Amino acid sequence: MEQMHHFTYGWLTPVLSYVMACVGSALGLRCTVRALAASTPGSRRNWLLTAALAIGSGIWTMHFVAMLGFGVSGSAIRYDVPLTVLSLLVAVLVVGAGVFTVGQGSSRVSYLLMGGLGTGVGVAAMHYIGMAALRLHGGVDYDPVLVGLSVLIAVAAATAGLWAALTVHGAAGATAASLVMGLAVSSMHYTGMAAVSIQLSPGRAVLSGATATEFIFPLTVVLGSFLFLTSAFVALSPTAQQRRESESAVQRLHDVEAHGVEMAP
Repeated sequence: MEQMHHFTYGWLTPVLSYVMACVGSALGLRCTVRALAASTPGSRRNWLLTAALAIGSGIWTMHFVAMLGFGVSGSAIRYDVPLTVLSLLVAVLVVGAGVFTVGQGSSRVSYLLMGGLGTGVGVAAMHYIGMAALRLHGGVDYDPVLVGLSVLIAVAAATAGLWAALTVHGAAGATAASLVMGLAVSSMHYTGMAAVSIQLSPGRAVLSGATATEFIFPLTVVLGSFLFLTSAFVALSPTAQQRRESESAVQRLHDVEAHGVEMAP
């Protein structure tokens, strides 16, 4: 088994990947809360779509930021571009299915469990499709026990995160939930990486695919920018309760003005 390096740049990649996981989780959970409080089906759908994009792109960005610090002694590393893009699409679609299950369901417990299972499977599928995109001079094997553990962590993390979206209220609770979910997603990643073993081959053929700096890094910058900008938009946009209070205040003002006109001599 060849020597692998998970922290080529020290603590920079694991810390940054954890931050991205937390941002994606926080944004996704807040959008799910907004969806549950939405007054129209169209508004609910839009919030759930944003939640799926946030969580899916957040965990994808977390994975590949962490992979920027991954290296193998004696081999260069490349990434298959179509498989890498597929891992992002799978993350968004499967996580979206889980989020929509929770957001549209009327029986909270059963739909929460199904949504957590779907979202967790999406996280795990994204990870292992992303690993299948890895190209190096050798073969990649997995410890099935650790693979199974990583999937269980993903499902537990997703279920806990969606439960927090349904039950936790207030900024402090939402922040704590996103920190815990980010930690769980990061734990799932490094558990999955601990399952990896690599056997280098004697051949040194030219590797296909793109390097991390050619493809992975620019895409993570784009998705990271999307997450932070969307987070700012969600933070600044009024909640359903705030809109109702604003509409009620405007209506009271109109009533006062109408009565004032009627009472004027």
